[in-house]
Amino acid sequence: MNPYQLPDGLLESLLQEDTPCGDATTFALDIGQQTGQLIFRARHDMMICGSEESGRMGELRGLRAFPPLRESGSQLKAGEEILRLSGNAAKLHVVWKTAQTLMECMSGVASSTAAIVAAARRGHPESSVVCTRKNFPGTKAAAIKAVLCGGAAPHRLSLSETLLIFPEHRAFLNDESPEITLQRLHRRWPERAVIVEVDNETEARRWIDARVDILQLEKMSPDTVAQIASYARSHRHPTRIAAAGGINANNAEAYAQAGAQILVTSAPYWAPPRDVAVTLLPLD
Repeated sequence: MNPYQLPDGLLESLLQEDTPCGDATTFALDIGQQTGQLIFRARHDMMICGSEESGRMGELRGLRAFPPLRESGSQLKAGEEILRLSGNAAKLHVVWKTAQTLMECMSGVASSTAAIVAAARRGHPESSVVCTRKNFPGTKAAAIKAVLCGGAAPHRLSLSETLLIFPEHRAFLNDESPEITLQRLHRRWPERAVIVEVDNETEARRWIDARVDILQLEKMSPDTVAQIASYARSHRHPTRIAAAGGINANNAEAYAQAGAQILVTSAPYWAPPRDVAVTLLPLD
């Protein structure tokens, strides 16, 4: 599953960042005009992500990509080939480390996302996993692609996209009732769902009574989530329940089983990269 490919401008900037004045070692050794082949393989079992971008980096530097190109979102076994590039040795050295590192980082996010999604679905087959906008600044396009490949969705792509009321917003509302707040938001943004984050059961019940669209429960235990979810189901127009704060592959199943229809997480962004083995060989 390849939802999109990062634009050439971004890939060019990554390559340029690593070689602002060329490759000193390859130039000094005078080996750049030889021909070689660069082979990328999965070192361990993993979900690959970023293979299209790595192949495109090679093409941008005049290299030729050979199959098999494993599509982002594919599950690989240890030793499986991902991508093969052939051509000028100087260009192979320019592409090598940037392409490898990009695949390793994106594959780490995708693999971690897939593990959380699998755990959530064990808890409830209809549960959804969404990833926050707390990715490392400047990496959003790559991070979101990896999240999508892992089977999750973005929680919020930006502040411009969603209506999510935090306690920090409510501090400025002068004790306005939840009903009045929701009326104002639905009037000004009639096509958007309203999400409210709360950190205690009393606040949760107030917003459920006011018919908030989605209630985001921050750092609550699965037992507390289960109680609030049961309360929400007792209403004629039940509020959807999201669990947030510390959600990972170890507890996603419990939260989904407790009744959280949506699991909100940042954990995949900080997952360890998945190793991509590289072989660079000269060709006759």
